[in-house]
Amino acid sequence: MLRLQKFISDSGLTSRRKAEELITSGRVRVNGLVAELGCKVDEQNDVVEVDGKRITLGEKHIYIMLNKPEGYLSSVTDDRGRKTVVELIGLKERIFPVGRLDYDTEGLLLLTNDGEFTYRVTHPKFEITKTYIATLDKRIMWDRIKVLLDGVEIEDYVGTANALHIINENKNQVMITISQGKNRQVRKMFEKTGYTVKKLQRISIGALRLANLKKGEWRELSKKEAEKIFEKNSI
Repeated sequence: MLRLQKFISDSGLTSRRKAEELITSGRVRVNGLVAELGCKVDEQNDVVEVDGKRITLGEKHIYIMLNKPEGYLSSVTDDRGRKTVVELIGLKERIFPVGRLDYDTEGLLLLTNDGEFTYRVTHPKFEITKTYIATLDKRIMWDRIKVLLDGVEIEDYVGTANALHIINENKNQVMITISQGKNRQVRKMFEKTGYTVKKLQRISIGALRLANLKKGEWRELSKKEAEKIFEKNSI
C-alpha cells in the first residue's frame, strides 16, 4: 500500500507536492470516489484517476542533466510560444524540469519523470545546495558582498549564501552557493549589495556537477548518479 500522493509522484505525473495540491483540489479519484489527502492505495488493484485519466506505475525513471542555454523556459510547454528546455531534449517519454532556472540564466538543470526525486531536490527541508558563477557589472569589493553570508532581507525572506568566493577579479566573477532556491534569488541578493548580475550560470546541484557538458547538450544520468545529488557538496 502506498500513500496516494506518493503513488501519483511515482507514476511520473508530477512532484509529490503538486500531487498533494491535486488531491486537495478534488481532481483525484480512487475507484471512482474523490480522494482525500493521506489515503492509501493498492498499487496493483485500485484505480487512480487524475482529471478523469487513469495513471499507473511501472514507468522507467529517467534522469537528465542539461546544460541549459539562456533564452529557454524551464517548463514543459509555454502558451506564448517561447522555447522550452524539454524541446532541447526531445524524448518521447514525458519528463519535467526539477525546479527551474530563470529564462536568462544558464547552466545545470535536471529533468526527470520521478516525482519523488523532484520532491527531495526541491523541498527546502532537504537543503540541497546549488552553486552558481555570477558575473557582476563592476569591480567586486569583498566588504560589500560579504554581507550575503549573514543574509539580506528580500521581500518576505532572508536570502543567505552558504558559501561565497571571488574567483576572478578581472572578470568580476563570484562563486555563490545557496540552499533556498527562491525566485531569482541570486540576482536579488546581489542587488541588495549594489551589484547587477550580468550573467549567471549554475554549475552544481548538491554533489552533482555540470563539468564539461557543453551548452545546449544533455545526457542521461544513472540511478546511482542521481542519488549522488544528495551527498555533501564539496565545492
